[in-house]
Amino acid sequence: MFDQIPHTRPSTPLLDRVETPVELRRLPPSQLPQLARELRAFLLYCVGQTGGHFGAGLGVVELTIALHYLLQTPDDELIWDVGHQSYPHKILTGRREQMLSMRQQGGLSPFPKREESPWDCFGTGHSSTSISAVLGMALAHRLQGQERHSVAVIGDGAMTAGMAFEALNHAAHTGVNLLVILNDNDMSISRNEGGLASYLARNLKQKIDGPVTATLFEALDFHYSGPVDGHDFSLLLPALQQALDRSGPQFLHVITRKGKGFAPAEADPVGYHALTKIDPVTPAAAPTAKRPKYCNVFGRWLCDTAARDTRLVGITPAMREGSDLIAFSEQYPERYFDVAIAEQHAATLAAGLACRGMKPVLAIYSTFLQRAYDQLVHDIAIQQLDVLIAIDRAGLVGEDGATHAGCFDIAFLRCLPDLVLMTPADEAELQAMLTLGHKHPGPAAVRYPRGAAAQPQPHATPLHLGQARRLRQGRRVALLNFGALLASAHEAAEALNATLVDMRFVKPLDGAMLTRLAAEHELLVSIEDHARQGGAGSAVAEYLQAQALATPLLMLGIEDRWIAHASRAEQLSACGLDAAGIEASIRQRLQD
Repeated sequence: MFDQIPHTRPSTPLLDRVETPVELRRLPPSQLPQLARELRAFLLYCVGQTGGHFGAGLGVVELTIALHYLLQTPDDELIWDVGHQSYPHKILTGRREQMLSMRQQGGLSPFPKREESPWDCFGTGHSSTSISAVLGMALAHRLQGQERHSVAVIGDGAMTAGMAFEALNHAAHTGVNLLVILNDNDMSISRNEGGLASYLARNLKQKIDGPVTATLFEALDFHYSGPVDGHDFSLLLPALQQALDRSGPQFLHVITRKGKGFAPAEADPVGYHALTKIDPVTPAAAPTAKRPKYCNVFGRWLCDTAARDTRLVGITPAMREGSDLIAFSEQYPERYFDVAIAEQHAATLAAGLACRGMKPVLAIYSTFLQRAYDQLVHDIAIQQLDVLIAIDRAGLVGEDGATHAGCFDIAFLRCLPDLVLMTPADEAELQAMLTLGHKHPGPAAVRYPRGAAAQPQPHATPLHLGQARRLRQGRRVALLNFGALLASAHEAAEALNATLVDMRFVKPLDGAMLTRLAAEHELLVSIEDHARQGGAGSAVAEYLQAQALATPLLMLGIEDRWIAHASRAEQLSACGLDAAGIEASIRQRLQD
């Protein structure tokens, strides 16, 4: 058991001999516990150096070793779901010496990635996709006359999503050979919620107290086995081998402990879900006042508004900590709904609440809102229901990379009739826009980024629906800022002596402001932390075309490619969305 993160690389003589699973399979079973200890120590060291997901990987060390020991990967498929469980897998599959580049620009991805390694057979940045994917692979093998094992490890809350059960239902119908392993650690980021978690806990107690009878999974025509201790090789290896030897759909229930082997993480699995990078050299500086994060501003607003409006309810798809609903969940537990990893259900639950006079606020990451798009269209927008969507992690998110970037929400939201879409530039605007959206009689969305909230402008303009604010008067060029890049836009405007306008609203656009700016300037420049295709700049272009305004428009945003993991600042710079990049693009356009 470790009680602190090692600051220097630990001695791992056995692990050093295991470059890939080929070397792993040459070890006698008696050496696997030692390998697990060394792998756990090395994982602690690596994540301490790079930051990243932490507790889930510690919990699957023995399971990872056992699977690669018995399977013939990469010919046999092994999918990790959610993908942040895959750090031990990466270490054992030829990437040990690259682990210190994890989450850094040009380094290893924090999730399985097909382009990175043949052992990563499927990318799993989002949750609950593994059973569908592994079923597709198993069906392909049957159609191609191949004999291979197809295994999905689903855990850390991923079993709570409806998609997992859709895949289970279909797999039973096919009768194909596959193995689903439930990594049951009673956790996602926070404690698992809902009936499935209760069911699994009861089933585990049944196993302890007496024989297990029919189970939910057997009712779905899976052969169920377990629960088995996922940290005991003497039990885990034979259970896995028996499941692999059987034909048809198999379901193995494995019990693990999130944060296993690191005492602080075992005691606080929520707090140690992930780590920030540890600096062992620099002494602790005196505490300084930090800017609140945008999610903290939202969390405070939610509690303050709930105190005034008893109709307000808060909904999250398993992101209580990330979206900062902690205080709300404690102060208003009867009005707080964590629906687990079930974004589609979250959206339609909000619609149902709105139908009966409540004021639901759906707090959701931009990347996860994509999973609920049909419900957003069919259940909320078409019915014009009074739902406020607080879209966290909008735009580039940094080290989690392309799977978690919120680059498309403006495009898929602004096409919905009568939906209000707002882009706050600072802390005060976020609060004002949330209040406006809460009072608005219909669907409204506010998108805000990850990280510290910008300080409000000293002369804030009152917020009115569809109204922009002019912050600086210049000449020749007018910068149209949508959202949290205002500081960079302001710096570029100063360097260029350009006009700067905080547009605030993507929908409805301030058409009157755009008409005036087009008449007064030689060039309009839209700036957004979003894909250029279909984004706020496209909305401006559509308005100019509809009004037959010939003023040229330069659209600055995220280019038409997937942006790899790096720091958010590095990503913005690579996309030309920092102050220097904005200024350079405008000067080039003026020169052209």
